[in-house]
Amino acid sequence: MTQLPTPLRLATPPASAAPGFGLIIVGDEILSGKRADKHLPKVIELLKARGLQLDYVDYVGDSPERITATLKRAFASNDVVFSCGGIGATPDDHTRQCAASALGLELVLHPQAEALIRQRMQDLAKEQGTLYEADRPDNIHRLNMGVFPVGAKIIPNPFNKIPGFSWGAVHFVPGFPVMAWPMIEWVLDTHYPQLFHRSDWTEKSVIVLGAMEATLTPLMEEIERVYAGVKVFSLPSVDHPQYGRHIELGVKGEAALVGQAYPALLAGLQGFNARLGPELVQK
Repeated sequence: MTQLPTPLRLATPPASAAPGFGLIIVGDEILSGKRADKHLPKVIELLKARGLQLDYVDYVGDSPERITATLKRAFASNDVVFSCGGIGATPDDHTRQCAASALGLELVLHPQAEALIRQRMQDLAKEQGTLYEADRPDNIHRLNMGVFPVGAKIIPNPFNKIPGFSWGAVHFVPGFPVMAWPMIEWVLDTHYPQLFHRSDWTEKSVIVLGAMEATLTPLMEEIERVYAGVKVFSLPSVDHPQYGRHIELGVKGEAALVGQAYPALLAGLQGFNARLGPELVQK
């Protein structure tokens, strides 16, 4: 195998020193196929626009036991996690209760959430030309949407004022994209600007024609060993209309390290007499 050059050691801390980003999507309707999930591509887009990337996603149905277990993992992690769905006040909405259970805390009516929900009900009454009755049973029930685990902080909802909430680095928003997406943006821009563009992340890859992953695995492992901090990836295809059987082989990470690792990857491919197609760059 081609001898890899000694890499330049960067003075900046590795990207792994930053918290990861996770996404939880709650709802039977997603798992049954009744509705298609739109949150995953949008959250990837919102993070990417800020120089961040999503590390994992969990899908969970409307099972209180499964939601609680998923949230326990989220609270125990050092990650920034967004949870979409299940924070309403209907019988199939369990996320608020499961968050409290996962934390071992009581649920209480958040005073600021109560004020916002009451304001929303007054606005609706005015729009409908009716009298707002604060003690009417349905209005009392709507206040459940502001019942959060003790210590929660609200996430403002620009669409209808009904807030989401945060507890630590886990942030809960509704399942409706028109509400969830601006609320996620608000959380990112309010609480995590210090993480934006933390490192000059980039990705470089090349199309390797007719190659087999097993043959190239030793080279991939050697690149990751020598250039600690970069990730090597391979995306195989067996029936591409232009390239036929091929592998998109590349490295991603901080630009300075990728700038060293990628030429080393190309040099290593020469040792396999690999046939190379176009090169790709993504920032």
